[in-house]
Amino acid sequence: MMQLFYATTSAYVRKVMVTAHCLGLTHEIELLDSAAHPIERDERIAIFNPLAKVPALRTEEGLCLYDSRVICEYLNARAQGDLIPPHGDARWLSLSRQALGDGLIDAALLARYEFSARPVEKQWQGWADGQLKKVSAALREIERQVASFSSQPNDLGLIAIGCALGYIDFRFEVLNWRADHPQTAAWFAVFDAHPAMASTRPH
Repeated sequence: MMQLFYATTSAYVRKVMVTAHCLGLTHEIELLDSAAHPIERDERIAIFNPLAKVPALRTEEGLCLYDSRVICEYLNARAQGDLIPPHGDARWLSLSRQALGDGLIDAALLARYEFSARPVEKQWQGWADGQLKKVSAALREIERQVASFSSQPNDLGLIAIGCALGYIDFRFEVLNWRADHPQTAAWFAVFDAHPAMASTRPH
């Protein structure tokens, strides 16, 4: 059985779990709890991933995989799935959308860490504001593209975007992103109701 270090609050872990759900692999993954933190290392994770970050996956053969992009591609190959198109423009579009979703998560995490992990006397509002500008830009780009999105989590790029939006809901409710992105809001209402998404919401 595969082993996955996870955290229920992590959007990257959620991306892996949604992928596993869509590929029918959840029963093959043992979940290992962790205390991943940007400053305090969890040495249990570091045994698998020297960066001590989640997600980190150990295969039955003892191969240790990280980060979420690598793990999701591994799971897709293992299940002979089609969440990542094999070639052509569809592949590059899917991977670019994954990068957009991951980048949205990255920026949101950096903004959050500025105030949740940094001492008060070292916090920099300008840094957090700069990250939130990236969040806003990513949301605008998603709104521009969303008319062409499937309502089902049948593509890794869309899974990444869906998990990113879920993370914004979880950690940045104050942004009220739906008000300025109505098409994305309508799409996400359907997408997030899919069992693979509904069963993996952060908490």
